Amino acid sequence: MIIDTHTHIFPPDVIERREMFAKRDSSFDSIYGNPKARMVTFEALIEEMDEAGVDISIACGFPWRSIDMCRRHNTYMMEAVAAFPERLVGLAIGNPVAGKACDAELERAFAGGLKGVGEISADAQGFRLDDPGTMGRLVGAVSDADLFLLLHANEDVGHFYPGKTPTTPAAVYRFLEKFGDVTTVLAHWGGGLCFYELMPEVARVASSVYYDTAASPFLYKPDVYKIALDIAGSGRILFGTDYPLLRMRRHLDELDQAGLRPDALEGILGKNAQAMLGHRF
Repeated sequence: MIIDTHTHIFPPDVIERREMFAKRDSSFDSIYGNPKARMVTFEALIEEMDEAGVDISIACGFPWRSIDMCRRHNTYMMEAVAAFPERLVGLAIGNPVAGKACDAELERAFAGGLKGVGEISADAQGFRLDDPGTMGRLVGAVSDADLFLLLHANEDVGHFYPGKTPTTPAAVYRFLEKFGDVTTVLAHWGGGLCFYELMPEVARVASSVYYDTAASPFLYKPDVYKIALDIAGSGRILFGTDYPLLRMRRHLDELDQAGLRPDALEGILGKNAQAMLGHRF
């Protein structure tokens, strides 16, 4: 079984009127203000999965600042998982800055079949990862529901790209020091946090997190898979593409050519995600 743990879908009206929504949200504008930036519906995601041979995808929305936009996206996500319950695992989005309104929205989303929260971006949404008030509220909602959190992170060196934020390994480390008990998937190799697990104190706080490979071909050499496996272990790495940023087949081809042990490859492609999702799906 192949599970893509990091994809994005959008309501048709957001795709059709992206210019209007870009004026309302600067982070959305920075990534999707360019009309060449791909956005897809859940139907297009299913078509891509079929073409690439992917069985299940975890679908995310966008980390909107506005709780009203979070609500709009969550409603669409619930429609997606209702249409393809055997193929899609939907994640809710919420902004804890909204306080009780965020609590109520996440409760609605979880009741509607969404299985976690993500992809959260603290910088895009205006809070700190280690803030016990805002982030603590979000973590509490996820923990109480026994679900999981998908957290955006990126490296603090190298080239700039749309969506690159100050959420670096240092910020993620501070988050894990306070909230390490919640099941967390760190996107994009955790911004490279996995490599810092050579430090005992980092390995200690990160021992239960998962790292997804989203957009890896844009960021790292293919050697990253073997190195990350050696450091973090084979059970905590999840195949994720960041589709539609990256076509699924391209990422699968890179993994096939990475020279991994068959059992490690099988784990990354699906078994690790199955273990992480467990009773949640």
